[in-house]
Amino acid sequence: MPGASDIPTGNIANILLLQATLSPLNVVTATAVQQTFTVNCLLVTDFVLVQKPTAQAGLVLGGSRVTAANTLGITFSNPTVADVQPTASEVYTILVIRQENPGPLPTAVV
Repeated sequence: MPGASDIPTGNIANILLLQATLSPLNVVTATAVQQTFTVNCLLVTDFVLVQKPTAQAGLVLGGSRVTAANTLGITFSNPTVADVQPTASEVYTILVIRQENPGPLPTAVV
């Protein structure tokens, strides 16, 4: 029997691979914070996955989302006891999955 997670929300219209040069701000010790960046072509209904091009000790990439049109939000986490400055001017890869005819998500009945 289908459950709440089995509700279809539409077909995929486009899959895009974007690149953006980003310079995140310092991530303070023992925090997780979302930083936003301007990335053209993003819609609020897009699903995004972000990849940092290099590994960096003490820095964790959490979730990513489109916070507003053309605005990418990435959550950076620092579980260490010292601040971490992400590498400046790195080219991040962004996988964008765009839904066909996006609308409000259906409400699940549990």
